[in-house]
Amino acid sequence: MPGLMTEDFLLNTAAARRLYHDHAEFLPILDYHCHVSPQEIAENKRFSSISELWLGGDHYKWRLLRAAGVDEALITGSAPDDEKFLAYASVLPRAVGNPLYHWSHLELKRYFGYDGPLNAETAREVFALCNAQLKGEAFSARGLIERSKVEFIGTTDDPLDSLAFHEALAGERAKGGFSPLVAPTFRPDKAVNIEKPGFAGYIRALCGDEAPSLAAVKAALREHLRRFAALQCRATDHGLDALHFAPCTEAQAEEILQRALEGGSLTALQQAEYRTNLLLFLGEAVFEQGLTMQLHFGVQRNVNEKMLSLLGPDTGFDVMASPDISLALSGFLNALYKKDRLPKTIVYSLNPADNAVIDSVVGAFQGGGEMRVQHGSAWWFNDTKEGILSQLSSLAQGGILGCFVGMLTDSRSFLSYARHEYFRRLLCRLIGGWVEEGELFADYGALGGLVRDVSYFNAKRFFAL
Repeated sequence: MPGLMTEDFLLNTAAARRLYHDHAEFLPILDYHCHVSPQEIAENKRFSSISELWLGGDHYKWRLLRAAGVDEALITGSAPDDEKFLAYASVLPRAVGNPLYHWSHLELKRYFGYDGPLNAETAREVFALCNAQLKGEAFSARGLIERSKVEFIGTTDDPLDSLAFHEALAGERAKGGFSPLVAPTFRPDKAVNIEKPGFAGYIRALCGDEAPSLAAVKAALREHLRRFAALQCRATDHGLDALHFAPCTEAQAEEILQRALEGGSLTALQQAEYRTNLLLFLGEAVFEQGLTMQLHFGVQRNVNEKMLSLLGPDTGFDVMASPDISLALSGFLNALYKKDRLPKTIVYSLNPADNAVIDSVVGAFQGGGEMRVQHGSAWWFNDTKEGILSQLSSLAQGGILGCFVGMLTDSRSFLSYARHEYFRRLLCRLIGGWVEEGELFADYGALGGLVRDVSYFNAKRFFAL
């Protein structure tokens, strides 16, 4: 029986194999959006076991385990590491078709040299094999980054974060030390999402000694954005449950803010008006700094209130939402474009039904010598085999595939860089299939250049790296 993780994994045509092995396989990685810890990089964290490295903080795997009926003690609880690993290994054979089946085996192959199946029978062998290797320097946080040929990491950081670990890494890099660029990404969600718990306290902390006001909020955000830019920040990131466009005056936004600070109730329209006002301000601030704005939306968060109270947010209880985004997205982009203040922007929706809409809207706001607005890579529930192929196909049909900035991990794990390989293989599979079906010229010079650009060079140019 042939192994799963062969060198031609997912490459189902000769053209796909040629494109991948000749043009994509050895390119470095620019991971411009992720959630790894800058502290763990600065301190070069070592991992006590494969369970800590692989299962700790990974809500993709947590959801899979819950779906299989595994007790929470073996997921986020206090069960021993070997028992947690055995639980995951026992579930994985039933997860065929889920990207975790592919990702898990790809990571075991690339980082630990194990190319067999992971299941209940092999779990203890794999657990011991991985743990023995984790003792080596190549499996520290920095070792994994360097082995993966990662040149850039954009972490996700709150405006009030001290950025001390980024400063330490920047100082070390300037002296010829750890060479990958680790830069903060500005994530001001707590100042934007007025409907969320803790909003009033956050605004007061943001304003500091200033009396909380809309002007003080904007001044503080602008100053913190400058602080991030000084540490080579390349982008802002905005996590929105839904994208609404509801313009209002400064006076109206001020009134809404003060009502929220006083604990008053707000209508859905008032919430949307405040968010719109602040996001438009941030769009202009991002433009002025020459950065990129990332918009993530289409999420219904924390739908399981009991588990939210037990485990907190970002633990696997967010779901896909289905908003009508065409008017909101076009309205937002248009408001900035007509003022000549539209920054480079990447748009992601968690709902794959939005792919064609996004492609049609972003196409109306290009020009000026660059592809200014990007349809972001298949995100979260969509970075599956079919989700990635669907996003790439939609972009190719409704936009221009060759200008796409490519993949990101959006992950908290240092092993998730293998997802870039997964994406590149699928990109080559798609284009190679079109060649084999006679839909493209077998012009490997041009197609190879496109693959290299989408895999690496477009992001390098887009983010000025």
